[in-house]
This record gives sequence, C-alpha cells and structure tokens, in this order.
Amino acid sequence: MRPVCDIAVELIKSRRAHSSAAALRLGGEMCKELKTKVLRLLPQSCSGPSVHQEGFTDGAEVLSCTVKALKEGHVVAVPTDTIYGLACLTQNSEAVKKIYDIKGRNGNKPLAICVGEIQDIYKFCKVKVKEALLADLLPGPVTLVFERSEVLNTDLNPFTSLVGVRIPDHGFMRRLCQMCAEPLALTSANISSHTSTVEVHEFQELWPKLAVVVDDGPIGDHSRLGSTVVDLSVLGKYRIIRPGCALSSTVDVLEHKYGLSEDSGKNDLV
Repeated sequence: MRPVCDIAVELIKSRRAHSSAAALRLGGEMCKELKTKVLRLLPQSCSGPSVHQEGFTDGAEVLSCTVKALKEGHVVAVPTDTIYGLACLTQNSEAVKKIYDIKGRNGNKPLAICVGEIQDIYKFCKVKVKEALLADLLPGPVTLVFERSEVLNTDLNPFTSLVGVRIPDHGFMRRLCQMCAEPLALTSANISSHTSTVEVHEFQELWPKLAVVVDDGPIGDHSRLGSTVVDLSVLGKYRIIRPGCALSSTVDVLEHKYGLSEDSGKNDLV
C-alpha cells in the first residue's frame, strides 16, 4: 500500500498553482502529526492479567515502541507518579537539546535524570547518604540531588556539578529505564513556565514534536505540584529546593530517622 503522505502530495500537485502552497503546507502538517504515536496503556488489574480493551495498547507493546523511539534519539511523553513528563536518553546530547527546544526552556535550568533501580543511582551520582535512606524515599515522588559522577553526559546541565535523580513509583517508568539500560533525562510535559499536566490532552500542542505519547489516564490527586526536590550533596545536611507534593513526609524521614539537619546555604540548582 502506498503511504498516505505520498498520495496526498500527488493530489496537491493537481491543484491550481495559486492554492498549491497552502495545500502543501497543510499536507506537511498532517504528515508531521501522523509521526506521533499516542498509546493508551491498558489499566492494570489487581486480580490477574490485563484484559484487552478497545483503544488501549498492551504494556509490552507500549514499552517496545517507546524504547525504540528513545534509542533513535527522539523525545517522548511519559506518565510518572506525579505529573506527565518529557523524556529522552540522558547520554544523547542532541536529544537533550530537543527537550529544551520543545519546551522553550531556559538553557540554564537543569533536567533531572530518571533511573529504574536504587543501585543505578551510584553509577551516575556520588552518594553521601545511607542506602537505607534512599530506600525509604524511593521509589516515590521525590527528586534527590547529589554530586554528579564523571560518566554522566557532560552536555547535560553543564553549568552545575550536581544532578537530581528520580525513581518514580510507576511501574511503566521503572521498566522503561531498565529496558533502555541508561538513565532518562526528565522534565515536565508542558511549555516552560506553564502549568504542569496531569492528562495528556493538556499538552496536546506539543504532540507533533514528540515521537510517542504514553497515555496512562489522569495522574495522582491532580495537585500538579511535582516531586519534592531535596539536595543531599552535603554530608549530614539537606536542603529543600522545591517543596513539591511530599515535603512533610520527606523531611520527617531526613530529620527524625536519619538525623540530617537543614542547610540554609545557597544551592547552584536554584
């Protein structure tokens, strides 16, 4: 079967000259939009395997498609445990640049990285807290900031020696990181300075710039606060960079269980 875009171009050529430019412009926009795959995750059943539902895609197929897009250097939209995010491979400098371009994001604002397992954090960060502390906060709606390791892409946040790392409490995201076998650069799925999104239609204007949009329905409690961001790069200290949605529980763990004290010093991620 001939591609739809090829047929559209032939039809456009048969138009009169004065209308062909507008038609070609419209055809180009249509073809660009067709490149974006919007995939709805099958709801997980607690009583057994997910049952096929019209309009939904099996999780394994969504994972395969998303991994392929990431490996090809594209940016994708993904669900997390807090808000929807844009993601690309951290070690791909061109893909990292695309995220900034898509969002219209200030180049001096950092991107977090997302990994699948706690052990992965040690590959890309210099950790100064007990592993038990990591396990108490992750997976969860918290971004932990550490000094970055030398193996992390130098084009990612080149203006700082620190990096924030996430392990969302979301099965799809954790499996996606595991299948990619490297961290994802992660930021909110919205135009920079606009409201965070908890449903995919809320960032629909970005879809044509994305290879895959993974739709997992409405996210969380719709607070739109995003993760709590806390700097743990100074031994025995913590600093809240962004209160987010889990401030109270995070501070409780840091202070009362592990005896960390709040650091009022300036952080170079702010």
